[in-house]
This record gives sequence, structure tokens and C-alpha cells, in this order.
Amino acid sequence: MPSPDTINPQRRLLDLLLCSWGQTRLSKYYEQVELGKRAALEADVVRGCLARRKEECSFVEYKDYKLVYRQYAALFIVVGITENENELSIYELVHNFVEVLDKYFSRVSELDIMFNLDKVHIILDEMILNGHIVETNKNRILAPLLALDKMAES
Repeated sequence: MPSPDTINPQRRLLDLLLCSWGQTRLSKYYEQVELGKRAALEADVVRGCLARRKEECSFVEYKDYKLVYRQYAALFIVVGITENENELSIYELVHNFVEVLDKYFSRVSELDIMFNLDKVHIILDEMILNGHIVETNKNRILAPLLALDKMAES
């Protein structure tokens, strides 16, 4: 994991999309993390979130970061942030991300994510650029993807 003094304080470390039995379905890092260390980092994060009860807060302290997570059916979405970011705004960003996925896939499921990983990455990239939130409007987020779908149909 990068040392805290090399991390931009306004940038998220990672976004993870997990299923409930701990398999990573999507991971996106906004800071350099060696490939060999990613699996250990993700396993540690998964253990920390899966061990929590539903009654507990969705914010977890993890090393020099905070983990903000939400559970949707069997899916966990976890965002690692620095202490300078607002946990509630990230919590709502996660919900917005799921709403966009629901709008595009009509009730998103884990299978939608697994078999359309490229589209999920496009959605995430439209919302977050270089670790910074750039768009939250669902229609504007989906516009490039819908244009690609329309071109593919032609």
C-alpha cells in the first residue's frame, strides 16, 4: 500500500465491488498499489466488512483510511477513502452508482456485473475520474453507454 504521505488527500484509494462470499467482481484503484499486494489488501478489506453485523455502522477504520460500504442483496460495494473525505457523501455516491446500474441493467444482479464488466467500468469511469467525483446525474452518466449500444445495434 502506498505510504500516506504520497497519497493525494482528496483522492480515493480504491473502489471495490464484492459479492457476499468474498470474491472480488470489480476493483478499481486510484493510487498505485502493486499487483502482488492487491489480493492481500482486498482480502483484508473483505474480511473487515463481512465480519460486521447489519446493525453496525457502514464506516470502518482501516489503517490510514476509512472504508465506506453498502450491501445490496449479495453484493457489497466498498470505497476506501482518506480521512479528509465526507463519509456520508461517499455513502450516497455508492447508492447513486447502484441506481445507475439498476437503470441500465433493469434491476442489476451479480451476473449482470460479471458478464458486462466493461459496461460497469464505463459507468464507473463516467462518475469518477482519477479518484474524483465528476458526475452524479444518471442520464449524463449513461449517455455514452447508450450511444455505444445504439451504434452496436446499427
